[in-house]
Amino acid sequence: MKKLALLIVIAVGSTGCFDDTSDLRTHIAKVQANTPNTIEPMPVMSAFDHFDYSAHSLRSPFDKPQAEAIQQKIQQMSGCLSPDPRRRKQPLETFSLSNLTMRGTLGEQGIIWALVEASDTTLHRVAIGSYLGLNNGRITAVSQQKVHVTELISDGAGCWVERDTVIKMVKSGTESQRKS
Repeated sequence: MKKLALLIVIAVGSTGCFDDTSDLRTHIAKVQANTPNTIEPMPVMSAFDHFDYSAHSLRSPFDKPQAEAIQQKIQQMSGCLSPDPRRRKQPLETFSLSNLTMRGTLGEQGIIWALVEASDTTLHRVAIGSYLGLNNGRITAVSQQKVHVTELISDGAGCWVERDTVIKMVKSGTESQRKS
């Protein structure tokens, strides 16, 4: 089509210069004869199936589930150990025990605090009863050289099992040592 329009413009523009335009008309006729004037039909579109979303009262699938809500729905067997899902998480519970290092101790009026460094190089003061680690670890004892931690590990059947771990004092330049 563009060629045809171009030829017509050339033909009209050149008629003023030449009286004989028969060769141009023959060329235009050849172009028109060789140009297909049919267009391929559009592809057949499949019918749209409408889905009615009827779960308006449920949690939206695009919202991130809340960890506390998931833990509350886990069915517990009677008489089993289990962590308190309503307990407020402490800052060191976002780090695994392998990413925590004991750097020193502080003491005052019979209370000993351990100085624990996290992998993000922040230093935290913890005492007996503080929580740390990813497995609901609670500090049961603090001494000058180590921190005793009791973790609650899920047994997969709805109950939890205690596991004792020790975080030993580490001096600068050496790696932490843990003992399970």
